[in-house]
Amino acid sequence: MPLPRCVSTVGDRNAVRDVTPLCASALVTCFKSHEDPKNQDMNAEIGALLAFEIVYVQGIMDSVESVGTPGISRLACRKRRAFYASRVAAASVAVLVGLAVGATTGCSASAPSKTPANYTADARRAYEHAMAELNAEHWMEAQGLFREVKRKYSYSKYARLAELRIADADISQQKYAEGIRGYRQFVHDHRSDAEEVAYARSKIAEAQYAQISDSFLLPSSDERDQAVVLDSLRELRSYVHDYPDAKQSASIRTLLADVTARVMRHELYVARYYLQREKFEAAVLRIQYALRTFGEKGEVARTPAEGQSGLEPEALLLLGEVYLKLHQFKDARETFEYLQTRFPSSPLIEPARNFLDYMNQRGV
Repeated sequence: MPLPRCVSTVGDRNAVRDVTPLCASALVTCFKSHEDPKNQDMNAEIGALLAFEIVYVQGIMDSVESVGTPGISRLACRKRRAFYASRVAAASVAVLVGLAVGATTGCSASAPSKTPANYTADARRAYEHAMAELNAEHWMEAQGLFREVKRKYSYSKYARLAELRIADADISQQKYAEGIRGYRQFVHDHRSDAEEVAYARSKIAEAQYAQISDSFLLPSSDERDQAVVLDSLRELRSYVHDYPDAKQSASIRTLLADVTARVMRHELYVARYYLQREKFEAAVLRIQYALRTFGEKGEVARTPAEGQSGLEPEALLLLGEVYLKLHQFKDARETFEYLQTRFPSSPLIEPARNFLDYMNQRGV
């Protein structure tokens, strides 16, 4: 059987546009000469997808029924067009090229069989070879091999896994921006892969946390701009909220508690700045915001073990002190008493008790 023109011109997009629907039908017939009798369903599906891709490239969807492929009606093609548009292109071109190489004089029965099982096995071997380079910390070589897996086996699960491993290699090289971008793209493209998406999101959260610098050459973290810290806080909170029982959740909660404490310390630093300049109302608002947002009952702490800063006693003591400066003695007393009742083991209950004694002596 002569090789269909659509196969011989697969690399020429302009030529493909001129191919008639009958060529797509001939392509399916050619493909079926190589089918595996043990995988009839898979063969029929791939053949149908190939025919669909040819017609899709032509831009004549209204004529799709003329392809003559069983099971693909005009309505079905329209419904499945969006789903297959991204996945079919790479798969169909790969199979078409394989047919063209194996059929220089036509579709002969002597051509080697390309079954789905062989395709998957080849993809797995290529992926494992790339993993060996990754485990050896040959980052650049590994990323090149994983990109080859994506290119050659884009219709297998190993192509998706290769995307994650490329991002893993970026993170291992401390290329956090590139790694985060890779993980986000994976989440966007593969939302239905729940386990891999959970992994990608946990790596995004960890990478955001890793970008928080504690270099001694920089001002203390309390004094610096908190943009990176807040980005990390949002990612960590979002992950714990969406995956409370995932296997990565325990380590993410540990990071969340540390980031929450960093933000809380910054808020208290700003409150003390206002206190030193006798801007007492501003100091009160800052402390109240910190307790409301990052305290044990704050917006961040959804559960007892989630997102607590451990700085609530310090914040309450400072708040009571500012109330004293404002002569709001009732609020100050309630704050000191709450500190003693709620955190009886805190070393800060002693200064709180001293403030209460001072107020009792003054009769306020």
